[in-house]
This record gives sequence, structure tokens and C-alpha cells, in this order.
Amino acid sequence: MLRYLPGPVVGALMMLLLIVNTLFWATPLLIFAVFKLISPLRSLRDLFSRASAWCGQYWAAVNTWLGDVLLPTRWTIRGVDRLNLKGQYLVSSNHQSWNDIYVLMKAFDRRAPFFKFFIKQELIWVPVLGLCWWALDYPFMKRYSSKYLAKHPEMRGKDFETTRKVCARYQNIPVTILNFLEGTRFTPAKHADTRSPYTYLLKPKSGGFALALRALGENVNSLLDVTIVYPGGSKGFWDFMCGRLSEVIVEVREITVPHAMYVGEYENDKQFRKNFQSWIGDMWTAKDQRIGELLAEARRG
Repeated sequence: MLRYLPGPVVGALMMLLLIVNTLFWATPLLIFAVFKLISPLRSLRDLFSRASAWCGQYWAAVNTWLGDVLLPTRWTIRGVDRLNLKGQYLVSSNHQSWNDIYVLMKAFDRRAPFFKFFIKQELIWVPVLGLCWWALDYPFMKRYSSKYLAKHPEMRGKDFETTRKVCARYQNIPVTILNFLEGTRFTPAKHADTRSPYTYLLKPKSGGFALALRALGENVNSLLDVTIVYPGGSKGFWDFMCGRLSEVIVEVREITVPHAMYVGEYENDKQFRKNFQSWIGDMWTAKDQRIGELLAEARRG
């Protein structure tokens, strides 16, 4: 019955409930963060990391349940049946809207570990959220630009060392690490400005992904290639909250990362960089084609 309320009323109610849910789960999460901070043993810190991840998992589960109750969006989700809550995964997804985060919550809801993504180091100082992200073991990164490295060559390789240390935390815990290879949300203007060779995608930025792969090592060799399609067009988050997003299609394809993708240095080895970009390019070409097929199927159906 609630779905028949006016859109702005549904949107306001959804936003209020999402905020309440966030504050509810942030309380135990911050408590676990404090205990993790003062714990002298790695085993205890791992325990509090697992407890924090549990809070994140059920925060996401309640968010998606609220959407199921209040929003009329039709969902088609494929390829998640064999995922494991105790597994370790890398996730690569196309990126069109802030709604993509919610879509991934819905797709992986209690099927895979709560996902993490790389965050700029400066964001650790954001009140409350910074501490929550730290408690959830989100990887905080300080990346150096090519211009900066040209002036300070002694800092070359520091970003990899930082990534390696961060990723070492994930050796003993279930984890899903998310990467939007496009680096930004797709828009027609960005598509034209970057002269993307793809119809529905921007050019992938593979350097950060290569860095993460090298740091994680072959213990994490399952890549979840996620394709998100909005048959009625991508909408803003407020439109989604108001029930104006009619349909979402998500396909997840599990890929074993080739051994060769772990054994080179992306920044210093030209041949490895070429091979890595070719591998990502092939995956992106297949994704672009699949998006076109899914849109055509949706129009027919």
C-alpha cells in the first residue's frame, strides 16, 4: 500500500528510514572500532573486524529490505547463486549513478562479504563516517600523480607499499573489494569528451586495479565482473528513492584472474602494462556488447 503514496512522500520516508538505519548500526560499529583500536593482538583485531563487517552486512540488508517494501523497482539479478559469504572477491563494475552502490548491496545481499572500496586518505577525518570506514577496514589510499612523482622520485613505489600493507589485513577475513574501472560515472558528455571507443562505457582506468591485484596476490583470484543496466535510463538517487526507477538488471560473471596479471609492475614494465590493458580491454568490449544485448532484450520484453 505504501508504494501508492506520492513519490516525494515515499522519497522522504525512504531517506528518513535509511538515516535511522545508518545511525542504528553505526553505534555498535563505533564501539567495535574503539576495541579494535586498543586491541594488542592481531587475532583480536581480526575478531573486531569480522564483527564490524557483520554490522555492515546487516546495515546493507535492512537498506535493501526497505527498498523492497517501499519501492516498485523490478529487479533481475543473475550469477550470484554460487557466491560464498566466507569467500574473497575482487569486483569490477560499470558505473552510471550513485544508485550503483545500492544496486550492488542488493545484488550481493548476504551472498558475498560486505564490499569495500579504496578511499582517499583525507576522508578518514570525516566525522563519524571516517571512523566507521576505518572499522570496516576500508583501504585508505594516498595516490601520487605523475607530476608529483616527477618532482619527488623518491616517492615512487610508495603507493604500492601502502596498498600492500592495507591488503595484508584481508588475508584472514572474508572480503569483497569493489573497483569502478571507469573511475567516474558515465555521462554522454564524458563519453564524448574522452572519445570512448565503447557505446555504453567510458575507457577503463586499469592502473589502480593492477596495483590492487599485485598487492593482494593470487590468494584473491576470483574477479566478479558486474554489469549494471537501467533499461529505462539511469536516474538520480532522489528519483530512485521516490520510486521512479522502474527496472534494474544485474549480471555477475565470475572470472579467474590469469596468473600473468599478478607478476609484473604496471608502472615500470611496458609489456606487462600493454598485456594488462589488453586483458581489461577485452573484458570491457564483452561488457559493452552485453549491455547492448540486455537493453535490446528489455525493449522486446
